[in-house]
Amino acid sequence: MSTAAAAPFWRTAGFTYLRYANTCATMVRSCLKEPYKSQVAAREGYSYKLVKWDNGTQQKAVVHESEAAAH
Repeated sequence: MSTAAAAPFWRTAGFTYLRYANTCATMVRSCLKEPYKSQVAAREGYSYKLVKWDNGTQQKAVVHESEAAAH
């Protein structure tokens, strides 16, 4: 078996694993029927807090949210 044949199909197609996983998740979400579709849409967003450190002291935290998480 050659290395090209052993490579995952998403890698052969030029995708990164993260892009492949996001594409699969989007496809699955689009196939759902109600009420599951609206339940999943409510959980779709993300948010995280970024805190920088300078010389051992914590600086001001910045919160980042996706548009879906903000609604």
